[in-house]
Amino acid sequence: MPAPLLGRLRALAETNPLRLDMPGHHGGPLPGGFPWPSELDFTENGATGDLYGNEPDAIQAAERLWAERLGFDACLFLTGGSTQGVHAGLALLAGAGGAAALDRSGHRSAYHALALLDLKPVFLPRPWLGPEGVAGPISPEAVEQALAERPDIKTVCITSPTYYGVLSDIPAIAGVCHARGAKLMVDGAHGAHLPFLGYGGYQAADVVVMSAHKTLPAPGQTALLLANGFGLDQLRRWGSVYGTSSPSYVLMSALDAVREYMEGEGAARYQETVRLAGLLRRRFPSLGARGGLILDPARLTLFSPDGFALGAALRERGVYPELADRGHVVCILTCADGETELQRLEAALEDTGLTGPPAPVPPPPEPPEMALTPRQALFAPRETVPLADSPGRISAGQIAPYPPGVPVVAPGERIQKKHLAYLAEIGYNVNSCGVIRAKEE
Repeated sequence: MPAPLLGRLRALAETNPLRLDMPGHHGGPLPGGFPWPSELDFTENGATGDLYGNEPDAIQAAERLWAERLGFDACLFLTGGSTQGVHAGLALLAGAGGAAALDRSGHRSAYHALALLDLKPVFLPRPWLGPEGVAGPISPEAVEQALAERPDIKTVCITSPTYYGVLSDIPAIAGVCHARGAKLMVDGAHGAHLPFLGYGGYQAADVVVMSAHKTLPAPGQTALLLANGFGLDQLRRWGSVYGTSSPSYVLMSALDAVREYMEGEGAARYQETVRLAGLLRRRFPSLGARGGLILDPARLTLFSPDGFALGAALRERGVYPELADRGHVVCILTCADGETELQRLEAALEDTGLTGPPAPVPPPPEPPEMALTPRQALFAPRETVPLADSPGRISAGQIAPYPPGVPVVAPGERIQKKHLAYLAEIGYNVNSCGVIRAKEE
């Protein structure tokens, strides 16, 4: 398959143009030998295309190839990561001033979007998986109940997969949403590789956000906003509100190139990574051994009686996992990891001797009372105090340790002693400082 944007920029660079516009390097090498493909780092100049323009160009051709490959009506390139996509997607679906059903374990960008759009959240519960020490998938029944109790909610936003690799049943949840006249948005920031492994669940959603840079061989900040039932012009409208007016052509061309790669060699390499990950999953205690969950087949979530110690021991051996918490170490395995890399991981794990049943983690307590809307909590006067001194106060931000990976306290909620007791029980330092709203109106 072609890479139209990357090819257009390369062809333009080969003409050796005199570049008297942005970026300031004008296509030359950067100081200090910094490795950056300056020759592809253009701005809108009439020949390169315009991410937010209406005229057909190489950018639109590249976006269309992504949309067709993943089974969507439209795709917008994002150079501000999935954060830009979450903001744009919620603005597109929910608008301002209403309500939305939200995955409580959503990324902080979703909480910020609630505040910026003045949306009132109804949080969707996730079941607690005690033996694994992680939150499970959002159920269609939980979504059905939320929409039945609040028929005014027309937007549902969930995260799938989670940081630990747990997938929710997106087609079933989408069916519930559509039956009640609601739209479904999925934060699939950690799932950009899944369609290349044969997963088709995302296609049932109305809007999906994916971070190419998290699980594909793509540079930081590269992401995608995909939609069914909406045109590219609608995605551009909201993408331009939350994104820079000077998007990086290097990043966009990297998105173009990585799709071309994944349609060929990349998919085969990812399948091999999945096979090797399965061997490691059987060799070491890890998420998925008990069955009953739909998991990202490439995510390796290891169990340990002391995940922090295991993470430190791996780093001492030159192996750097994505996340270490009380009972887990999370490794993001991609098509860049072959037999050599995973043999090195296996040897390091054997050498540490620190895998085993996960340290027990109790389920999080019931969420606190919401005293302020997310918008009020974001813009209110605030002060920083020790959490131990905060019972009765209102949190200005999330208190979300891993595990559970679900905010124990969300912005605008009133902190209670039971929540501090839970944080202390799971090893969180309640003598640390938190940002608390200074006073109530």
